[in-house]
Amino acid sequence: MGKNDFLTPKAIANRIKAKGLQKLRWYCQMCQKQCRDENGFKCHCMSESHQRQMEIFGQNPNRIVGGYSEEFENLFLEHMKRSHRFSRVAATVVYNEYIADRHHVHMNSTQWATLTEFVKYLGKTGKCKVEETPKGWFITYIDRDSETLFKEKMKNKRIRADLADEEKQEREIKKQRERAEQLMGAGNMDGTEQQLELQPKTLEKSETDQKIKLTLGSTSRSTVKEKAESSKFVFDEIDSENREKGNKDSEKAGKNGEGGGRSVLDELMREEEQAKERSNRKDYWLCEGIIVKVMSKALADKGYYKQKGVIRKVIDKYVGEIEMLENKHVLRVDQEELETVIPQIGGLVRIVNGAYRGSNARLLAIDTNNYCAKVQIERGIYDGKILKAIDYEDLSKLAQ
Repeated sequence: MGKNDFLTPKAIANRIKAKGLQKLRWYCQMCQKQCRDENGFKCHCMSESHQRQMEIFGQNPNRIVGGYSEEFENLFLEHMKRSHRFSRVAATVVYNEYIADRHHVHMNSTQWATLTEFVKYLGKTGKCKVEETPKGWFITYIDRDSETLFKEKMKNKRIRADLADEEKQEREIKKQRERAEQLMGAGNMDGTEQQLELQPKTLEKSETDQKIKLTLGSTSRSTVKEKAESSKFVFDEIDSENREKGNKDSEKAGKNGEGGGRSVLDELMREEEQAKERSNRKDYWLCEGIIVKVMSKALADKGYYKQKGVIRKVIDKYVGEIEMLENKHVLRVDQEELETVIPQIGGLVRIVNGAYRGSNARLLAIDTNNYCAKVQIERGIYDGKILKAIDYEDLSKLAQ
């Protein structure tokens, strides 16, 4: 057995000492080498292999540090998503769980010097909800998975539809009840005489031995029959009113020279518009080249609050890289802290959400009461089409 063989006592002792986590300041990320003490780390820095790695690092340091930072962030958020997806947890707990793997990307190779800086970065970019407490920093993962958001949206939509159906059914029942009460009230005057006749009478035995005959059930049948006929009359009257209304609409269409084909065509066009709206309506709306307003109060102390900028790049659909118009500074802000900008009448806008998402248009008019605008699409397959009511949130000023 050689002096430095795998099964020698010295080699086994070295492996036992190297097991587990060591101090972060004695770890070299470029060489992926963990040293046990300061002397070992100094010897490693003087080695030829480390010198070659440092030459590679010196050629493009920003790119290498940026790559390690991105990898560290992705792995940290992936661990948050798996282990603490719906819970509020201390940042130190998550970090200790993350570094349990010896081969993780160490923080000394990233752009963040401390865990506090990294947690603040997650809060500014909108990837986690950050809270500072006397017990330390607490973070909550923000789930932006498109499938989860879509399921939540569809669930809320079903709940709203069920509530609307229940309210509609209750209104119909209330109308029918009121109509039935009106009809029954009109018949009460005629029924008073019958009620007087139906009052109980005392039976007196006559002197003769005649048998007394009683007829049972005749009055109850008559009253049930009258109720059935009255309710039947109520619903027949409602149906007849609906039929008369439909006939009047058809007569008006005939007088105007519009046939049934016209209404069918309108219905098909309406369904096509609704399908287009459903397919193009997304929960993200950022796109390059539009002007937005920064509404983040966290950036107020730096002078960016309610300032306008141009989106130069969209990151992960929800974060925009914005170049401010005044000082040309570049920021990364989540779409929840941004707001669309409406230009003057005649200015160019881009429709950022809805049926005509991605189309450029010209602003024709503004309806301040309903918070919507009238635009005319320019270029493309919808060139010249006028949209009368586009919400402020669905369009933004286009940078020249």
